[in-house]
Amino acid sequence: MNIVQITPGAGGMYCGGCFRDNVLVSALRKSGHETLMVPLYLPLTLDEPDQSAGTPIFFSGINVYLEQKYPLFRRLPRWMLKPFSSRMLLHLVGGRAAKTRPVDVGELTISMIRGEEGHQAREIEELVDWLKKHSPPDVLCLSNVLLVGMAHRLKAALKTRIVCLLSGEDSFLDLLPAAVRDKAWQAVIERCNEVDIFMSPTRYYADLMAKRLFIPPRKMAILPNGINLSGYRPNESPSPTDRTPTLGYFARMCPEKGMDILVDTYLLLKKRDAGRNLRLHVGGGCGPGDQPFVEQQRRKLADAGCLTDARFFPNVSHSEKVSFLEQLTVFSVPARYNEAFGLYLIEAMAAGVPVVQPRWAAFPEVVESTKGGLLCPPNDSAALADAIESLLQNPERARSIGAAGRAAVFQDFSAERMATNFLKLLHEN
Repeated sequence: MNIVQITPGAGGMYCGGCFRDNVLVSALRKSGHETLMVPLYLPLTLDEPDQSAGTPIFFSGINVYLEQKYPLFRRLPRWMLKPFSSRMLLHLVGGRAAKTRPVDVGELTISMIRGEEGHQAREIEELVDWLKKHSPPDVLCLSNVLLVGMAHRLKAALKTRIVCLLSGEDSFLDLLPAAVRDKAWQAVIERCNEVDIFMSPTRYYADLMAKRLFIPPRKMAILPNGINLSGYRPNESPSPTDRTPTLGYFARMCPEKGMDILVDTYLLLKKRDAGRNLRLHVGGGCGPGDQPFVEQQRRKLADAGCLTDARFFPNVSHSEKVSFLEQLTVFSVPARYNEAFGLYLIEAMAAGVPVVQPRWAAFPEVVESTKGGLLCPPNDSAALADAIESLLQNPERARSIGAAGRAAVFQDFSAERMATNFLKLLHEN
């Protein structure tokens, strides 16, 4: 089967959707399927080999912006736009860019959702022409529902099935300026008719998006995320008895993921007997726009006299991430928004680390299906501290929960299992 995966790059920032798509493409290739990964906007930033290497970047982030802002730019011949699609230039621009904020891109989002009727219609035609020449697909997979604007033209031109993965798009759409928010949702709803099957990482998110996008049950399927388990040990190894207990966080270093909530929780624990010797390790993506927030958290720790017990590990490689996780005693990312899955949970579980998460969004489904953690009330540092403390006080229970999570991930959440489930859903629908 010839599969094309279309994934938007995030420039210098790490992106869970990019990680998921990259390991899916790798696993599909290993299973014998010809699979092409096409990046959009900016280069992908990954902690593993980039499966889109060698493929042009379409919908150059520079072109998309200029086409939105300047009508004259839309009429320029294609040859004049080529320099703006250079990987080197886009890598340079993306490396300096901060997070794309919904409040700044309302009209651009609507234009992209309008597809061939939007200001970036020429970008779709360039992608269509290239795919016709290089890799006409049997299945074309969109990384998220914000890309459905191109589905109609791609489907008509390439005579292919369209699959759309789901990964937390509602939070972005809900944060658009009020003047365009409803228009954007309505445009997405209309364009979703072109998609043959949606694949959600959890039942929670499938039900949520089916309701908001009016997706019929026959078009909705569940595809749990998977990760590359290379480097993770499938069985528990003896831990040094003198290891200092360590609380860990590994996700983008930003308020949305609740990093400051975990810092507050850590400071509470440091005042308790069980947390007196506790260390804090914070890892994950940290772009230019995240640094002021991270510095604010450092100052908070310094003011409390706890900075010497805290360490930060920004933008690490895959092997460094595995090593980071294996040093932890307990893990938590108390995200404030409606996570569709939380890839970091199964990464921590794969290392045998018990997780403690807020009881909302997709977290209960992931934690309960793996038996790899505990749940507590959301946005409550004291409650989170209590749950973490219960594991610090009972190491045997913590190890048992960690072992259950590890076993579940190796059985059900590997990249290979995700690829197998993906292909099965294609055959069934």
